[in-house]
Amino acid sequence: MTSLRYEDRGASADKSEVHAAIQGEDPGLFPGAFCKILPDSLTGSPEDCLLIHADGAGTKSVAAYLWWKETDDASVFKGLAQDSLVMNLDDLLCVGATGPFLLSNTLGRNAKIIPGEVIAAVIAGYRECAEMLGRHGVEIVSGGGETADMGDAVRTLVVDSTMVARLKRKDVISGDKLRPGLSIVGFASYGKAVYETKENSGMGSNGLTSARHELLSSHYRDLYPEAYAPEIRDLAYTGPYRLRDPLPGSSLTVGEALLSPTRTYAPVLARAFAEARDAIAFVCHNTGGAQTKCLRFGKNLTYVKDNLFDPPPLFRALRDASRLAKRELYRSLNMGHRLEIACEPSAASGLIGIARDLGIDAKVIGRTEAGPAGNNLFLTADGETLEYRLD
Repeated sequence: MTSLRYEDRGASADKSEVHAAIQGEDPGLFPGAFCKILPDSLTGSPEDCLLIHADGAGTKSVAAYLWWKETDDASVFKGLAQDSLVMNLDDLLCVGATGPFLLSNTLGRNAKIIPGEVIAAVIAGYRECAEMLGRHGVEIVSGGGETADMGDAVRTLVVDSTMVARLKRKDVISGDKLRPGLSIVGFASYGKAVYETKENSGMGSNGLTSARHELLSSHYRDLYPEAYAPEIRDLAYTGPYRLRDPLPGSSLTVGEALLSPTRTYAPVLARAFAEARDAIAFVCHNTGGAQTKCLRFGKNLTYVKDNLFDPPPLFRALRDASRLAKRELYRSLNMGHRLEIACEPSAASGLIGIARDLGIDAKVIGRTEAGPAGNNLFLTADGETLEYRLD
């Protein structure tokens, strides 16, 4: 067994094999951008471009399934719709898109154990999330979706989405402005934004394979064999908690924290683009790869993150209860902030003010410096500096 428990459970934080597999693919109009950007083949307009993105709630659906089995509360599945929607929306926002956004979804379920009331809750969750975003100036148009009964391939439920947007090429945040001397502003993933109805733990929808198995106890392994792959039985549900146990240092239970819907930064970014687009060099959504995701963008840079947020209660519990090394924690979990903007130093205070107006803590968490060939990251956590490298 290696020390990388995330990989041992069949997941990958950096998806290196996926990146290798797509190296020969057309990188699109702006190869250094956070998302692939395509010509506007629908209208043929040389001034416009198209974006299409697919992602989902991941294994967070398994945590929702366990909560439902123990509480009979199907409303928990509404949050999965927000998870799936936001994992697409916020990636598209990173390249400067502000909408309208066209949404479709694909649900895969084991119909023997996932009934219609669960599907209805997911669909209602999409509608409610879109309505909330609309009230804050972000338009989501639903194009419907598909539910596939795949009982011999899906153990419980898969909630995936695809999102499309159109954007003026002149408004694309392409990554071409990434250079040494920029400030990196981090935006907290936890707390309660003015557009959220309850406290957010910061969990998001990446790293749930680690979080679920490291925090939850063998009770779930023994009682719900459908909630893990038999190949990883020895690594399944190795933690000290049950879902309804209080989360230390928080008003949330462990289950509520794990299932806290993924925060969208759309209202923050809509204002940021309106007020400071020219000063923004890059926007990074710290999902797959977590705090190391920035390594894949820019050339010959050293990212220095030496003023991170203190990890909120959920991540402290993971750090204290799990056998995950610190190096692995920061490459698989956001640990307190899931959005970063690399900007001109003079623009940092304005971006921080926008976030705080919307109830989200923000601060300068680091900077960019000149680096060797390839990119480096120096990340300081609990007094220790970790080095990550992309050659």
